[in-house]
Amino acid sequence: MSEAAILMKDLCKDFKVLNRHEGLKGSIRDLFSRDYKTISAVKDVSLTINKGEIIGYLGPNGAGKSTTIKMMTGVLEPTSGEIIVNGNIPYKDRTRNSERIGVVFGQRSQLWWSLPLIESFNLLRDIYMVKQKDYEDMLELYRSLVDLEPIIKKPVRQMSLGQRTLSDILAAFLHNPDIVFLDEPTIGLDVSMKAKIRDLIAGLNKTKNTTVILTTHDMGDVDALCRRIIIIDKGQKIYDNDIDHLKSYFGSYRTLKLRLADDTWEEHLIDESKEDIMQIILEKQKLSGVKDIQLQEISTEEVIKKIYEGGVA
Repeated sequence: MSEAAILMKDLCKDFKVLNRHEGLKGSIRDLFSRDYKTISAVKDVSLTINKGEIIGYLGPNGAGKSTTIKMMTGVLEPTSGEIIVNGNIPYKDRTRNSERIGVVFGQRSQLWWSLPLIESFNLLRDIYMVKQKDYEDMLELYRSLVDLEPIIKKPVRQMSLGQRTLSDILAAFLHNPDIVFLDEPTIGLDVSMKAKIRDLIAGLNKTKNTTVILTTHDMGDVDALCRRIIIIDKGQKIYDNDIDHLKSYFGSYRTLKLRLADDTWEEHLIDESKEDIMQIILEKQKLSGVKDIQLQEISTEEVIKKIYEGGVA
């Protein structure tokens, strides 16, 4: 049985929010008001994440993803419930927890803007007290996975967005953490750089057996990296299983793409258990003319959209 990297049991996080009033008088009144409401950002979330897994932690904006991750990293203390990360309670021992995790959150770089990348790596080596041999071994591993030479001596401020993202991910893995949290690691990148980032993450996970928690809205990241996904919505876990199970649950769905007579494309999500694909094609042929037809399996993105609409697997 795999060793657990993260354990949560009935985890909850509530926030007290002031009921604000309008206008200048309302603003003054708010200074002395005790009129608060309680918002539940995370509600009774229980899960186990095993060491070495790459987990897609998904959900719409405001679902509770960031709040949960902040509790995993020790930034927030839960209102109730239990959380254990690498055998520690993260909010009680933030220093020890921080030593054993790596993070890449959005475009917030942990690299020094004006320094060459290698100097940032050297500083991080000293901060995390990485042994010289381990540090050199990690750099060799990086060179085997990506072409470091064009960026290793380049100041961060001179890098492209893709190069900075790549460098931030390398920095997050540098001290060989047990768990790495990646928030939208490929946002804004072109297709080629996205592929490089995904290959790098997969390679580091395979070589170092690092647990990776990935939050993203890019379903290409999920399909390329994650075998298991956890979906959270309105603070509650609504799905926790592998991608294949999720797709099989919606196995009767197909994406029908039609190129019409005017060379425009139409896309339809079809439930074959309820709709006749040939009938749809024939009707569209009569109305607009059809020049080309493509029939595809339902994508992960469409599956998750169906779950948000109420089709919980």
